[in-house]
Amino acid sequence: MLEVKNLKKSFGNRVILDDVNLTVKDDEILCIVGPSGAGKTTLLRCITGLDTPDSGEFLMDGKPFDPQGTGASDRVIGVVFQDFNLFPNLSVMENITLAPTMVLKQPKNEAVKKAQELLAELGLSTKGNLYPWQLSGGQKQRVAIARALAMKPKILCYDEPTSALDPNLRQDVANIILSLKKGGVTQLVVTHDLDFAEEIADDLLKVNPLDQGQD
Repeated sequence: MLEVKNLKKSFGNRVILDDVNLTVKDDEILCIVGPSGAGKTTLLRCITGLDTPDSGEFLMDGKPFDPQGTGASDRVIGVVFQDFNLFPNLSVMENITLAPTMVLKQPKNEAVKKAQELLAELGLSTKGNLYPWQLSGGQKQRVAIARALAMKPKILCYDEPTSALDPNLRQDVANIILSLKKGGVTQLVVTHDLDFAEEIADDLLKVNPLDQGQD
C-alpha cells in the first residue's frame, strides 16, 4: 500500500500542491482526476521521483521510502509516460530489457524471458524485434507498460494514458489496466477523463486548481 502524507510543492511563489494526502491500496486502482492546472501531473511527478516536493512523506507498506532514491527499497514505483518515452534506437526487446539488466543486474537470458512473457500478456508476442517507429500508438503504450513492469514495481503509475491515443483506443486502455489489476498489479492513474476514471477506478481523488496553481 502506498501512502502520501502532507505533500507540498511550490514553483516560486505559486503553490501547486498544498498538504495533499492519498492512499493506493494493494491490488486496486486509484485515479487522480482534475482539469488542466489542478496539479495532478506535478503530484505524479513527485510520487515517481521526477520532481522534488517541498515537504511530505512517502510510505510503502508502512515504511518510508524516497522516490528519488537509488536503493533497492526505493525502487518501488513504475511509470508509463504520456508520450511513452521509448528509446527510438532500440528494439522493443531492448527497450524492455535495458533497465533490468543494467539496474537490477538481471542476467540477459532472464530479462529476455520475462520480456517475452510480458509481451505475450500484452498481445505483442511478434513485436520484440521491431523499433518504436514501426509501432502504432497503442502498441507503443503497451511496450511502455511492459518496460515498466519488467522492473517489478509495487505501484504502476500512468500519466494521462488516453490522451496520446486515438479516441477509439480508450476502451483498449481500460481493458489493459483492468486486466493488470486482475493479475495483482496496483495502479495509480492521472487523467482528465472522468468517465474513463469511473470505469476503471476503485478509488477517485478529484483535485481542483489552486488560485495560483498550474499543472
